[in-house]
Amino acid sequence: MSDLTVSAAIEAVYASISADNLDLDTHIAALKTAMASEGVSEAVFDPKRLAQNNRRGRKLMQSYFRQRGVAVAFEG
Repeated sequence: MSDLTVSAAIEAVYASISADNLDLDTHIAALKTAMASEGVSEAVFDPKRLAQNNRRGRKLMQSYFRQRGVAVAFEG
């Protein structure tokens, strides 16, 4: 997993969210590793691809990821 790119890790997170959060913590850890290897400080997600595309859903996601050491931002 060390050669996973940030964009691939984000796609894995989207897939996990679509699959009712299956293995989400594993994908967050992989994203965190990919971000560190690429020197990226925050992961940028498209809110249209989220299961809950409202303010509450985005804030919940940011909080959950922040607890696991990943800063989250949203496009647009």
